[in-house]
Amino acid sequence: MQQINPIVLPDDFSVGHYAAEIIFTELVRAKSEGRPFVLGCPGGRTPRSTYNALAGMIKAGKQDISHVVIAMMDEYLQDNADGSHSNHGEDKHFSCVRFAKLEIFDVLNSGAPEGGKIPAENVRFPDASDPQGYEDYLRKVGVNVFLMASGGSDGHVAFNPPGTEKSARTRIVRIADETRQDNLGTFPDFKDVSEVPMYGVSVGPTTMIDVSDIVIMEIIGSHKNKAFKRISAATGYESDWPSTVVRECKDYYILADNAAANS
Repeated sequence: MQQINPIVLPDDFSVGHYAAEIIFTELVRAKSEGRPFVLGCPGGRTPRSTYNALAGMIKAGKQDISHVVIAMMDEYLQDNADGSHSNHGEDKHFSCVRFAKLEIFDVLNSGAPEGGKIPAENVRFPDASDPQGYEDYLRKVGVNVFLMASGGSDGHVAFNPPGTEKSARTRIVRIADETRQDNLGTFPDFKDVSEVPMYGVSVGPTTMIDVSDIVIMEIIGSHKNKAFKRISAATGYESDWPSTVVRECKDYYILADNAAANS
């Protein structure tokens, strides 16, 4: 497999703009060809600059985005008395459904023309009651562009912890303690790590590899320097650093800012 070198850009804004240009090009192409455009998204801080830049392009181009589907990678779960798990509601400050609405759906739609906005039913996410159903859905529709980010301390991608087999698909997972610690930064309303849910439902490495046309791995901030080094050096998937999955994908970009690349 061809080794693609990371692209290092000056800052978070530059990374977001670069990624947004790729997404916008594919989004416009899909519209012109009369087909849906599926954007795979993580629920975290890293792509915020991408969503903002993309919203600006949508507004400037008066682009109809009613064909866009937002496919989230994961969701936090609550523990039930009978030992089962279920999705948290949108009322929870850390809900990925809530994040998708406020940080992706609302942001992209803010610049879209009337009659050309993403419908609410086009926001899709995995459900604890039927992980396989989401896996099947993604395999049916495909993901045109999959945005990804890497955990800074443990290399998690979505909720896949270190030790995840490459063959893993959408399933319920125990969230690694390092990932839960990282989530304190993503959702500042958590008072401490004990409030962060211990389980989630998440796509797996094989899901990402198989369903994605283009993957954009974004590595932003000095705290992601280890992630930058690990992903840059990887030639394939390394189970102790799951975000190396990008190296197995058909077509991908690794975008980093100077802070991540040079710390």
